[in-house]
Amino acid sequence: MTVSDPIADMLTRIRNAIMARHDSVLIPSSKMKLSITRILKAEGFISDYEVLKGKSHRVIKVHLKYDDKNQPILYGLERVSKPGLRVYTGQKEIPRVYGGLGIAIVSTPKGIMTGQQAWRKGVGGELLCYVW
Repeated sequence: MTVSDPIADMLTRIRNAIMARHDSVLIPSSKMKLSITRILKAEGFISDYEVLKGKSHRVIKVHLKYDDKNQPILYGLERVSKPGLRVYTGQKEIPRVYGGLGIAIVSTPKGIMTGQQAWRKGVGGELLCYVW
């Protein structure tokens, strides 16, 4: 099945797995999805991830993170830039998500990074999603 927006599909799979309280979720792999997953791990929103090699394709197994009361650490994921409407931002206009409690993930010429990292490096780019 062809997906017109693979990043939105990834975020929806994670969102649905969290709502169903699953321990992990499988996502078809790509370089961009792997970069987003690395950022989620580095920022502490997921516990771990691994790349599994299948017969025909690779998948990313994302291990979700919950607190002591079985509440998810990752509360929300929102896709900002879509295939039908791309959203770009300069270094000065990178938004803060929930007053700094969340992150914005930005695709820049220097790679995919958080909004704060992009601001420190002085670059802007395509605003992929918000995570809180």
